[in-house]
Amino acid sequence: MDNQTFLKTTKLNNEILSLKEEVRTLRSVIIGLLGKDEEGNYRPEFIKKVLKISKEKPIGVFKDKETFLKEIL
Repeated sequence: MDNQTFLKTTKLNNEILSLKEEVRTLRSVIIGLLGKDEEGNYRPEFIKKVLKISKEKPIGVFKDKETFLKEIL
């Protein structure tokens, strides 16, 4: 690869990285705007925690409201 081709490739790669960062930022803004609902704004940390926990295996099964209340008290 000659020097001119290398420079063009490097410039193109830098532009791609810049565009990726811009798309990431735009996605974040859009999600922030669309993520608002009537109940209020959700914290991203909370959403990540809930999604992570939802993928874990359950540690118990509640058959009725009495069992559930006994567990949380």
